[in-house]
Amino acid sequence: MQTILITGGLGQVGSYLTDRFCHDNRVIVLDNTSSPCRHEVPPGVQLVIGDIQGPEVVRLVGQADVVIHTAAQIDVNRSMKQPLFDCENNVLGTLNLLEAARQTSLKRFVYFSSAAVYGETVQIPVSENHSTHPLSPYGVSKLTGEQYALMYHRAFNLLVAVLRPFNIYSPRQDPSNPYSGVITKFIERTKTGQSPLIFGDGEQTRDFISVHDIVDLVELLVEKEEAIGKVFNAGTGKQTTVNRLAETVLNVFDSDLPLEYRQARAGDIRHSVADIGAAKTLGFVPKVSLEDGLAEFAEKCEF
Repeated sequence: MQTILITGGLGQVGSYLTDRFCHDNRVIVLDNTSSPCRHEVPPGVQLVIGDIQGPEVVRLVGQADVVIHTAAQIDVNRSMKQPLFDCENNVLGTLNLLEAARQTSLKRFVYFSSAAVYGETVQIPVSENHSTHPLSPYGVSKLTGEQYALMYHRAFNLLVAVLRPFNIYSPRQDPSNPYSGVITKFIERTKTGQSPLIFGDGEQTRDFISVHDIVDLVELLVEKEEAIGKVFNAGTGKQTTVNRLAETVLNVFDSDLPLEYRQARAGDIRHSVADIGAAKTLGFVPKVSLEDGLAEFAEKCEF
């Protein structure tokens, strides 16, 4: 049995990781409870209310065999308005964890980055070797966290693996957050009898991945020696247009609402899909289809 420290373990992704790992491991969750969409920890999980910038990090990391670092400031717009706040959370918080980790004999440090590190895509699908030109302080802070993590691997032999998720969705997304994913917004509007609202022509594409597939990939990053010191995209490798996404949501609710279109938003990336060849070398195979994932979302969403 291993001891696994999950930062941000009350949040959307962290809570699913906690649910998965707690059955065969001792799990410690470190969370500052800043998210309004918090989830109860399962019985037997130790919950520590605290911050990744706090002094308790040294003690908690010292108890762990594995650290899965999901805690972050994830609001892109807030990062544009408060870049220092974003940096303190995403860069200094990550560095605090890494510095604590290098004093230990951790078996794995999994860092959650973001596809936001790529910026405008110049090549589709997007591989891990794609150029990184973030368009926001959030993207810069996640890329900086990556670079620190990988440097700690090279300089201090910390056993690091980095994940770059694309568009994660789950029933535990926070609908009150104005920057929640398009899936949340489509389902929320459809449930209340309002047409899905699409900006632009709807032919822009994204790579939507279920949180269950994300958890599967994290398990591989924890287990596989081949993951150490490397970066992995987390997606399905399949492009979905926003039009198709909206139509699938309507089908889930057996709704014939018309789609509603508005002017395209400035700065929106036109096309994005992950090249998941690297993840496949670890044995990763996305299992949840968009249709099945949306049906679960509609059934279990907490709004």
